[in-house]
Amino acid sequence: MSPLVFALAAACGGLGAAARYLIDIGIAGIARSRFPWGVMVINVTGSLLLGVVVGMLPGSAFVVGAGFLGGYTTFSTAMIDAVSLWRDGARRAAVVDVVGMLVLSLVAALVGLACGSALG
Repeated sequence: MSPLVFALAAACGGLGAAARYLIDIGIAGIARSRFPWGVMVINVTGSLLLGVVVGMLPGSAFVVGAGFLGGYTTFSTAMIDAVSLWRDGARRAAVVDVVGMLVLSLVAALVGLACGSALG
């Protein structure tokens, strides 16, 4: 990997993380719920977009895929949210969060791959 590609991926990762933060805060303000809707939306849309990018640009999606979308999506925050829900006694919400995010993200990635392949 060239230094330029590395720098672009790093910069895109920072932009993705900033987008994640702003979207998460915005959704939390709208939802006003203990359930982590922002992280759910972020991970599902990130999976969809990554599917589109990989479907359109197989093998050459590093900067957008690993960079921006790697910074945008967040598995670790999702797991902390689920553990916090569980620990706070919201066990059903914790299970819905984990299973829902997994299923929706997989479906979104498959839809994204199909769309990206069709477009590419």
